[in-house]
Amino acid sequence: MQLNPYLVFNGQCEAAFKFYEERLGGKILVMLTHGSSPMAEQGPPEWRNKIMHARLTVGDAVLMGSDSPPDHFEEMKGFSVALNIEAPADAERIFHALAENGTVRMPLQETFWAARFGMLVDQFGVPWMINCE
Repeated sequence: MQLNPYLVFNGQCEAAFKFYEERLGGKILVMLTHGSSPMAEQGPPEWRNKIMHARLTVGDAVLMGSDSPPDHFEEMKGFSVALNIEAPADAERIFHALAENGTVRMPLQETFWAARFGMLVDQFGVPWMINCE
């Protein structure tokens, strides 16, 4: 079994996944738009370039997501995507890369359980926890 986060965006999924691909050193394997699906004609024309399903791999980890129609979108809250990173220098780099144009909730710092730990919400509204034991 594999447990994968699935993020739902308010029309920014493509930009978010390209950002994560670059910042996390991953690879986008799937970026399916509504317009390229068999159901393309059933949706509004302005929705055809929005993402129906995206899949990004970073090593063995998988992050998935899509865009939600505006009338169904709910702000992300009550969870964080947690990254466990081995090297403090990598934790620093990734934390600052994800924090670009976002909000730092807890600066990356040494804690009693970790060499580095910090929390942020990125520019797309996704909450992250960076942990380096």
